[in-house]
Amino acid sequence: MATTHAPDTPWSQASCRLEDLLAVLAERTDPRRHPLAADVVDEVLVYDADRLLAAPAEAARVELVRAFADGPGIVVVRGAYPDTTVVDRATAAFEEMIAEQRASGTTAGDHFAKPGANDRVWNTLEKLAVRAPEVFVDYYANPVLALVSDAWLGPGYQVTSQVNVVNPGGAAQVGHRDYHLGFLAPAQIEAYPAHVHRLSPVLTLQGAVAHTDMPVESGPTMYLPHSQKYGPGYLATTRPEFAEHFARHHVQLPLRTGDAAFFNPAVIHGAGHNRSADVRRTANLLQVSSAFGRAMESVDRDRICRAVYPALRAHPAPEHAVAAAAEGYPFPTNLDRDPPVDGLAPPSQADLVRHALAHGLEPAEFEAALTAHSDRRRTA
Repeated sequence: MATTHAPDTPWSQASCRLEDLLAVLAERTDPRRHPLAADVVDEVLVYDADRLLAAPAEAARVELVRAFADGPGIVVVRGAYPDTTVVDRATAAFEEMIAEQRASGTTAGDHFAKPGANDRVWNTLEKLAVRAPEVFVDYYANPVLALVSDAWLGPGYQVTSQVNVVNPGGAAQVGHRDYHLGFLAPAQIEAYPAHVHRLSPVLTLQGAVAHTDMPVESGPTMYLPHSQKYGPGYLATTRPEFAEHFARHHVQLPLRTGDAAFFNPAVIHGAGHNRSADVRRTANLLQVSSAFGRAMESVDRDRICRAVYPALRAHPAPEHAVAAAAEGYPFPTNLDRDPPVDGLAPPSQADLVRHALAHGLEPAEFEAALTAHSDRRRTA
């Protein structure tokens, strides 16, 4: 991916310059490099599902990788679900989930928008499977989703999904990058070396299936095409000059029910403002993860933390041992029961251990807090 920074230079908010991003954004999408695409609209590659699936699989995969890495970073697939009754059946199940969530008085948080502005259902994948297994199988048997996921991530990928409904009047999200680094505070992001900034986007694919028609006035996703090629962009999105440029120069493509958009998670993007009077803009947001984002051995870190906590209390400098013992990253979690409170992510297990040490919790108090933390992360 392109960058204007030397590979061994630590990246920081202070080193982010808008002119460097503008130099990357000046690149144009060349349709000759993407012969399977039906069109280029506002720099975004638009594919017809039938043509994409009819192409030799290897040629399609190579072209999609080129689009995500060196092209605009975004593709729209028209007719990804040609039989929209499959989408409609899933939508009906999603609406039931939303109604139940509202009736319970639960307001699902949103990482990049004001809570309550949208109707969001976390872990829709599991909830749909349990509620309507036949609908789940028909929906996720989709060959476009499989082709695009395999192209970017290779085999063994894992799918998660969250339904997001932006109601009429719902405000836009701030421009951002996504999971993993995009869900951390700037000071935390700065702690990661530049090569990890480059690695994070190739471990995840973002997608969205349109469950309603989405005219531009309903606020479909806003994008800055080519922005995935700006190296320190995870740090840049919180700076005001970058936010202002995104607000002024993003693009939005209308979608119809059954269309899908996929993009490199490093593309600066955000849900748009729903200015319509009556469109409840509904999308199933897909986050597909690489098989490689996991350790070699199964480790019960809850058990480890309980065993070593007394020794940690007795040690004069336990921080490095905490890092070895406890889970240091807050995800995956159950965002219904373990939502972000003071930032984009809930406390990690390691954060809990550090808090317990700092506040002198006795072992029994710590074990109770750890049990509550683990319980919040379970899906059932």
